[in-house]
Amino acid sequence: MSAFRSNAYGVPVAPDAIRADFPGFTFDTYIDPPGQVWADFVHGSDEFVVVAVGQVEIEVGSERSLCKPGDLVRIPAGVRHSLRTTNDSGSVWHYGYGKFENSHG
Repeated sequence: MSAFRSNAYGVPVAPDAIRADFPGFTFDTYIDPPGQVWADFVHGSDEFVVVAVGQVEIEVGSERSLCKPGDLVRIPAGVRHSLRTTNDSGSVWHYGYGKFENSHG
């Protein structure tokens, strides 16, 4: 199963819809400047990312995708991943940590 799901959420992205799909997960938002890179992270829990504004190139293991508003990325625990904001106006993305077996996203 691919880590990437295009157009999983309508635009503008509604944070409450994401929270409903990921019960038991934490929830937070990053607002990143152009060119921001988060490289080579590995977490002990599952993580989701939903792009709300801008474009973010996301790599999960050996998969890579240019993600746009409404796109969902599911990152399993223990998998190396990186995110890079690619557009000139920055990006906004929602994320959380938990266990995928408890979610519907």
